[in-house]
Amino acid sequence: MKEIQRIVCRSIATASLALCGVAAAESMTEVVAAGDTANWVIAIHGGAGSARRADLEPEMEAQIRADLIAALEAGAALLEQGAPGAEAIVAALTLLEDSPLFNAGRGAALDEHGQARHDASIMHGKDLAAGAIAGSSRIRNPIAAAHAVMASTRNVMLHGDGADWFAANNGLEMAEPTYFITARRYQSLLDERAKNTGPTAYVPSGDALYGTVGAVVLDRAGNLSAGTTTGGRTNKRFGRIGDTPIIGAGTYASNSSCAVSATGHGEYFMRWTVARDICARVELADESLEQAANTLLVDKLLPEGGTGGVVTMEPSGKTVFVATTANMRRGVMSSNTPPRVAVYSDEVVQ
Repeated sequence: MKEIQRIVCRSIATASLALCGVAAAESMTEVVAAGDTANWVIAIHGGAGSARRADLEPEMEAQIRADLIAALEAGAALLEQGAPGAEAIVAALTLLEDSPLFNAGRGAALDEHGQARHDASIMHGKDLAAGAIAGSSRIRNPIAAAHAVMASTRNVMLHGDGADWFAANNGLEMAEPTYFITARRYQSLLDERAKNTGPTAYVPSGDALYGTVGAVVLDRAGNLSAGTTTGGRTNKRFGRIGDTPIIGAGTYASNSSCAVSATGHGEYFMRWTVARDICARVELADESLEQAANTLLVDKLLPEGGTGGVVTMEPSGKTVFVATTANMRRGVMSSNTPPRVAVYSDEVVQ
């Protein structure tokens, strides 16, 4: 088995990152090679944010790591059986949606009305099939609904009550809106309201901007897939939709280039069509996956004020994580390597 290779690149203040070609700003690039004998690979992220070690209680950090491992194992179990990558993504992200520690499903951020409204998308790289839902308030696992849109309709995205109605009529598990409200998320909403009143009420700061969970997969058939699910931004404007359900912005997969799942300040990821542009640079400009991801996140978004992260994968199974935040919860597992996870941007998956 070929030894796993990792590269971690850091740039703080005016530090130089000639190795990665990264501009002077806080950033992280991590490359994990799949090796020659991997039959499948799954990589996940649990959101990028500003929290540092001093900001997370040890018990919470330990549970986050445990949830990331469990999510990888849930997806891996299906991949080992030969299931398509999209099914593995649903299995992995459903577990994170059910955890109250991630900004998706049960732990979703609350909007200005104090309600959780969910966005999710999924894409299959073989034929560019895709499905998404946006503004849902009653679907227990939004990633499963996005998959159902892809698998059983000719549409790509359903929204709001229409998405909820579709999910209920297709036998997906539903939940009352109060199910999604946790004490931690409610307190975050109160904190944001206190910090940002009046005309600035829709400009969250710090971790209120971030969250989102996502996955990219190379399955046994050699196909790439990507999926992303989120509750959006804390105290977001009623009706606001971010990049997560937008194919080409928060999610993209094509066997000819790469798979991408994004997390961060969604308005920037939409305007720069981050997920699609990373893959286009790989396919059309002959850039490496790490070069393409850094170009978008560090060279383009960061100078404009857009921060966040991506997990990306190429057809060989090589995985690249890039983040311009203090932490990015993430992990990777393959047919010949155990689950390895990390929380902060200055550590490697292990």
